[in-house]
Amino acid sequence: MADQNTIRTSTLRKSAHLFCQALLSPPPPKELISKYFTSNPQITEHGPTWATSRLPFLGKTFSGVDGSVEYFNVLSETLKMNMTEDTFPGPEGFIVDIVDAQATTPDMASSKGSAKGVVSVVGQATFSSVKTGKSWDEKFIYRLSGFDSEGRIGHWEIWADPLSAWDAVGG
Repeated sequence: MADQNTIRTSTLRKSAHLFCQALLSPPPPKELISKYFTSNPQITEHGPTWATSRLPFLGKTFSGVDGSVEYFNVLSETLKMNMTEDTFPGPEGFIVDIVDAQATTPDMASSKGSAKGVVSVVGQATFSSVKTGKSWDEKFIYRLSGFDSEGRIGHWEIWADPLSAWDAVGG
């Protein structure tokens, strides 16, 4: 019989992988959020605040279902994500941390430990500016945390290349 850590690791890895695969041909944002996220999700795309004039999805946390839908809407008005089957690694490339004390972040509200765990993955894709059509290839990192007991995501954090996006979007 598998121990609880093995089961939790498997649940989070599968959940994160399925979510990332859904991004290759995403359903409407509200549907994506309701399927893969908790009832009060957060999305944070990290980046410098000076870049928000061109990249309004950077440097803030979009909270709740409506906020998360807003993130996708603002992003899609600015950039096109050209993700393919090679964008993400297979499930084994998703790094799951449920043992380290750092794996339970402050935004995870569970005294029983069911929200324990963080999944990280590196992806690669071509992005392009909706405004200028200019494109670039980049690698990016997703950090998924705040999972509920069923493996739905509470917080999705993105680290990407804001300078290339800034340049592509133009003035």
